[in-house]
Amino acid sequence: MNCVFVQIRCRPGTGYDVADAIALREIHSELYSTSGEYDLLMKLYIPEGADVGKYINDNVLDIDGIERTLTTLTFKAF
Repeated sequence: MNCVFVQIRCRPGTGYDVADAIALREIHSELYSTSGEYDLLMKLYIPEGADVGKYINDNVLDIDGIERTLTTLTFKAF
């Protein structure tokens, strides 16, 4: 499994709805509300060998209220 972090910017007023929709899909390991440029920070594990972009596109980006995302790939945990 590959760990990735996805920062999510939501349309104004939709952050809780987006978080609820993500929670219902049960694809994340952790999900936080954040301050700053993005509204949510999601940690998820992508199955080994899966295309990261396609996985996020198919499982996250169709949620209503998401304006933009920023995905950070991880390589090694210390």
